[in-house]
Amino acid sequence: MEFHPKDLPISKTYDLKNEKDALKAVEDMIKLGFKAKKEGFRVLMPKESKIAKRIGYTITTGVTHGLRQTNQNRDIKYWTYHHDDEHYAIVFIDRTVLEELGF
Repeated sequence: MEFHPKDLPISKTYDLKNEKDALKAVEDMIKLGFKAKKEGFRVLMPKESKIAKRIGYTITTGVTHGLRQTNQNRDIKYWTYHHDDEHYAIVFIDRTVLEELGF
């Protein structure tokens, strides 16, 4: 089934401006958990390349590290895409939840 990451159900969207915001978003995602809901998380980042790369790296490595530290399942899928004229986005969702949703 072909789909776009924007079509996935999202429980919370984080609109980040810098790396400090990214660290707070990672903490929140780990606290909320990925398996508890049948939805994912969306992270919006400014289209300024240098900032987006830093935020993207902070988020992806932070989620993996946070899940490992809390002994949660790290089988998370994520996609990066152009969300709109002003934002890139990353969508995170647990792989088993993704399969249950039929994607």
